[in-house]
Amino acid sequence: MLLPRLRLSMPAVGRRPRSLVRTAAIAATTVLVAGPLAASAHAEPATPATPDLPTELVAAITRDLKISPQDYLQRADIAQKVATFATTAQRQFPGVFGGAWLDETGKAIVALAPGDNLDQARKAVQDAGFTAKDVAKSETTLRGEKNAFQQWLKDQPESVSKAIRGVAVDTLNNSIAVRVDKPDLPLPGFVDPARVIVMTAPPVGGEGQDVPKAAEIAGAGPRTMAAGEAYASVAGRMSLRCSLGFNGTDGNGNVVNITAGHCNPNISATPGANSPGVYQLVGDSLGPQVGAFQKSILGNQDYSIVGINDQFRDSFSNPVVNVPGAAPVNITGVAVPVVGAPVCKSGARTGFSCGVVNAVDQTVQVGDRLLTQSFSANICALPGDSGGPLVTGTLALGISSASSVADYPVCEIPNLIGLITGNTPQLFAQPVSTVLSDNPGLRVRTM
Repeated sequence: MLLPRLRLSMPAVGRRPRSLVRTAAIAATTVLVAGPLAASAHAEPATPATPDLPTELVAAITRDLKISPQDYLQRADIAQKVATFATTAQRQFPGVFGGAWLDETGKAIVALAPGDNLDQARKAVQDAGFTAKDVAKSETTLRGEKNAFQQWLKDQPESVSKAIRGVAVDTLNNSIAVRVDKPDLPLPGFVDPARVIVMTAPPVGGEGQDVPKAAEIAGAGPRTMAAGEAYASVAGRMSLRCSLGFNGTDGNGNVVNITAGHCNPNISATPGANSPGVYQLVGDSLGPQVGAFQKSILGNQDYSIVGINDQFRDSFSNPVVNVPGAAPVNITGVAVPVVGAPVCKSGARTGFSCGVVNAVDQTVQVGDRLLTQSFSANICALPGDSGGPLVTGTLALGISSASSVADYPVCEIPNLIGLITGNTPQLFAQPVSTVLSDNPGLRVRTM
């Protein structure tokens, strides 16, 4: 299935899903990860000489990130350590904390602005083994500017508001960044002209084709069903093709799968007796029904919880991510997105591919709906990858929601264009941590 056309903008109530988005969207400046991991004062855990990662994922890491599997795991670990530190720093030093990220060498950076308790904050950063960087504005100030921009936009004429694709806090440049369709738009004085990025409107594709309906295929049935594999969702005459997300359990211990909200073809019927069904795919045809949508959220967030039928409980009772026909990655926990952290996605259409997180907690408009808590990474995803998992290291990170290049037939084309123009593909994702916090008792299966 295709993702809907994407605009980055202000809050708006979403409507029924289409599929992965198709336009380059707002993000903080991309962190290019290349070369060996630089030494850091932070105490880094020892990583195995031969990480327990499947060959297909190792190939994607070395191809896309240009680092070793050991560095991939190490950077993912450092990102979560600085994320934990940042959560505390935001509370203790709100006037001076300016954000945290990994730089291009994998070193953890914590930004500090002038203000009360600056010396105390700097000591805390150094004691944690991270590198402090002096900046002009705190994260609180930057978020205030982002909110002010959103309020300003509400009062603008349509000729201006429709030309704004979005706004995000640009942590790396200590500013807010604004994407626009055309240059020379009137903008508030606090917007740095250097962070106004002109982006040509992308082509618009149509809806994905329905999955052929067929009687249940002989031989199809219970087998291991892992995150990253294809499934079809069916509601009446409409069917969509997506990728399974992370396996898990709900608050009552029932087996579930966490995938994208826009993969549900009839959210209004969910939950209930007429809730759309989720089916195995055998080739290009429907196999048996493995479950049904229990809950789907599409608007400010984009996720679904699929209840698995009793017959298939054992098939989904595993903590693995893979690509069809390949060895799996065993999920060991749940992560939060950090700018600069390495991330890899699995999808039934394009398999494993990797990039770095380049914006978190951002606002991105997808058709008539708005994702307000998404993160993005410079990864190509195509129709059919929707709903699939994103991991950092061996930790569950996100669910594929929208892509800037969903109109292309293969990833090689937009990847090449990105190398030439710098306008790299963007994958927008729903953080798994947010889904879990919104659904008490919901858990991702882990080793």
